[in-house]
Amino acid sequence: MNFTQNYQTNISRNIWTKTVLLLLFFFAFAKGNAQILEPVKWTSKIEKKGNNALLIFDAVIEKDWHMYSQFTPEGGPLALEISFKNQKGNYELIGKAKEGKTRTAYNDVFEVNETFFEGKAHIEQEIKIINPNLKTVDVDFDFQVCKEVCINSSKKFSIAVPSTFKMDEVPAVAEAKLDETKTVGIAVDTVAKAPAAEVENVIKKDKELAKVNAETPAQAPSRSLWSIFFIAFLSGFAALLTPCVFPMIPMTVSFFTKQSKSRAKGIRNAIIYGLSIIAIYVILGLIVTKIFGADALNALSTDVWFNLIFFVILVVFATSFLGAFEIMLPNSWANKADQQADKGGLIGILFMALALAIVSFSCTGPIVGTLLVEAASNGGIAPVVGMLGFSSALALPFMLFAMFPGWLNSLPKSGGWLNTVKVVLGFLELALAFKFLSNADLVLQLHFLEREVFIAIWIAIFGAMTLYLFGKITLPHDSPTQHISVGRLYLGLLTFVFTMYLIPGLWGAPLKLISAFPPPPQYSESPFGVGGSGNGAVSPEAGKGLPAGAELGPHGIMVFHDYEDGLAYAKEIKKPIMLDFTGYACVNCRKMENNVWSDPTVLPILKNDVVLISLYVDDKRELPKEEQFTTEAGDKIITAGDKWTDFMISKYKTNTQPLYVITDLEGNNLNNTKPTISYVSTEEYLQWLKEGISNFK
Repeated sequence: MNFTQNYQTNISRNIWTKTVLLLLFFFAFAKGNAQILEPVKWTSKIEKKGNNALLIFDAVIEKDWHMYSQFTPEGGPLALEISFKNQKGNYELIGKAKEGKTRTAYNDVFEVNETFFEGKAHIEQEIKIINPNLKTVDVDFDFQVCKEVCINSSKKFSIAVPSTFKMDEVPAVAEAKLDETKTVGIAVDTVAKAPAAEVENVIKKDKELAKVNAETPAQAPSRSLWSIFFIAFLSGFAALLTPCVFPMIPMTVSFFTKQSKSRAKGIRNAIIYGLSIIAIYVILGLIVTKIFGADALNALSTDVWFNLIFFVILVVFATSFLGAFEIMLPNSWANKADQQADKGGLIGILFMALALAIVSFSCTGPIVGTLLVEAASNGGIAPVVGMLGFSSALALPFMLFAMFPGWLNSLPKSGGWLNTVKVVLGFLELALAFKFLSNADLVLQLHFLEREVFIAIWIAIFGAMTLYLFGKITLPHDSPTQHISVGRLYLGLLTFVFTMYLIPGLWGAPLKLISAFPPPPQYSESPFGVGGSGNGAVSPEAGKGLPAGAELGPHGIMVFHDYEDGLAYAKEIKKPIMLDFTGYACVNCRKMENNVWSDPTVLPILKNDVVLISLYVDDKRELPKEEQFTTEAGDKIITAGDKWTDFMISKYKTNTQPLYVITDLEGNNLNNTKPTISYVSTEEYLQWLKEGISNFK
């Protein structure tokens, strides 16, 4: 009997042990395959600001992830969208939401300067409360966060407005927690309103974590500031070779050497003069940054009205450079600066530098303005770095020629060549002006200045510049000449080559040398290129006769954008399905398409061996009313993007893009080792493709 009992007991123990191990394995496996990522953690609070209220949103972003700013321009990744749900009749917005430190970098996939947060994000919105009975301020954030994959996320805030929040007595800070958290179609448990002490502890921890991130922020590449300095330095040399500045070099240096009692003192005064020039322009950069702030300058760089105004300003300056008229600051300013300069001493030298800045404004003003705007798009100290580079180039000759006055004899004489430099700068200013006009057109999506029109304008501008340099066109201030110099000939040849390089862009050539300037290829009259072969695409005629719901996608691959349409066609021709969960603003999705799909070993497989179904999770088109629904988790599926996001998460337990899946006609995964795959190398992607297709029966 004891033997039997012990035997049964051992069996029970074994069964129990195996059951526990099986459950542990199951949960471990479930956890390993559930990839619902949430790399951004948010907190919010409300503060008093004068008679208004200030909403403050702080986020801690996981390492290596970045979240796009609301000032990322159209045509690039998804910009942050902020929606104030209960604004009407309750409160008014004071200006646009302001952002903390961001980075701006050029994205060669979308061909835009994208702006994003790293490590942490700080956003403020000032409001004026007009309803004294307002209980909460409800705000929705929609944003995109990316690493090797991208996630489209949303956050809902319900910020409590304290009952004592009046104009007279208001608590300094009222903390708030998220009322609801949502990440691309998956609702996480609603956070219950906790006691104030508990909320304060949670926020305190988040602040400590944010502080750690702040101490070790992701640094922008040093080359960005160096490149700003270098471009500004070259621009300073260009300004130096204008009629407003160049003639002043020998005059000013001679003044220092003759008026000083010794050569050493003359050199010292010239050095102080050069440093004064640098100080004036650096202070200008500091003032611009201080008045507007890095974030406001970022906002200006993508603001429609700012781009339109700056377009007009550059056209006016370019017209002046070309000789139509002269733009001068009031003579009284220069006279007062000269009077102070006559007093001598350090103050006199400083005012001599100020007089140079004022007198030369008609030549340096457009260059300085352009530099400040371009540097401002980088934020931070970029405007100061730009002014440091520009002024260093401007000041350097005055210091060097004062140290070595014999060099003055080697300077070329002032003459017509100075006006040639000024005219060339006018052509360049005119070309650059259309970049700002293009920015406004892209934001408004007016399609007035599409890619072909922009390139045609540049061809006309640089073609005219070529004719000018070859002496075929003369302008009002040009000196009569019977021949052109060798230097002018070489510059004319260089401009001619550049003009010829632009011409194929009208037929769809990518023009990689100037990819940051014209609108992207898709923003054009002929996205396939005139004649049908531009930008690596195919002729639209090649798409005729395709099955219902299909179109030609990247590299001429037939693609469906509706799952049911693609499934029906796959059943008809009995081929496996490749699901491509993607996004219009997904950078790495485009990289995979451009670099991996285009590979000669991969492209034939995608064209011939699978039925490609690309489902865009950021498709904002609303579904028909009868197709809209609410998930079991309570999420409303309203748009096509919501539908494909819900499909991806419920079926494949992930919310990242790109995501690739090969299935049979019943929707079963065909890959055993890796059921899904994301941003990988060409070799790994090819091996995964072949495995899935070989398992199809």
